[in-house]
Order: sequence, then structure tokens, then C-alpha cells
Amino acid sequence: MDAGKLGFVPDSVIQELGWDEDVDEEFRSAIESHTGNAMVDGDVGEVVDGVILWWREEDGDLTDALVDALQDVDEGGFVWLLTPKVGRDGHVSGADIGEAAPIAGLSITTTSAVGPNWVATKLGTHKR
Repeated sequence: MDAGKLGFVPDSVIQELGWDEDVDEEFRSAIESHTGNAMVDGDVGEVVDGVILWWREEDGDLTDALVDALQDVDEGGFVWLLTPKVGRDGHVSGADIGEAAPIAGLSITTTSAVGPNWVATKLGTHKR
């Protein structure tokens, strides 16, 4: 897994939200190795360069989660929304992501497979 191809950059601080035992540990390690920093949790209380949000259909309202994910993101930062692939438990449809992202003030930039079970959708923030 090449975290650089997904837009992660060295020396950046990435916040991780929605972690559970089903996440892709290889992907997490690739991010930390590429950025040179351990990911921080939701209680960091400082500005971060980006967020990875692990999200499953049963986790609640996606729009609310995306708005909450933006709380600590620096201007020009990104949210990588990680959802289970089609056919996996907890799959979130592209239509749901396409509806929630703009309401939360985000634009969909790219979507990439991450490991055998997850898809990452990169969402960009708008300039404030």
C-alpha cells in the first residue's frame, strides 16, 4: 500500500476516527510510515492536516460524521472516508457519499481500493 499515491504527505498529522477491530491495519501502518507520525485520535484538540474516517452503514448519519470530522482539519486539508467494499457488511453506497459530502462542505476528489475490504474516498475541504 503506497500512502503517497492517496495524497498523504511526509510530516503531516493525520487524525483517525471510527477505528474498530475491522479496520485495515496494513493501511494504517502505511500512513504512519509515510507521514512519519503516529495517527492521533479525536481528542487531540489541535489542528490536523487530514482525517481518516472509518465508516460503516450502521454507524449513523454520514453527513453529521463528516461535519464532525472537519472540526480539527486545517484549511485545505482532506478527509479520507473509508467504507467497506460492495458486498461487505456495512457497505455505504456511492450515492450516500455523494449526497453527504457537499452538505458537509466537502468535494469528492478520488476513490481508491484499500486492501481487500475497504474503499477510500478522498474528500477535499473548500477554502474558507
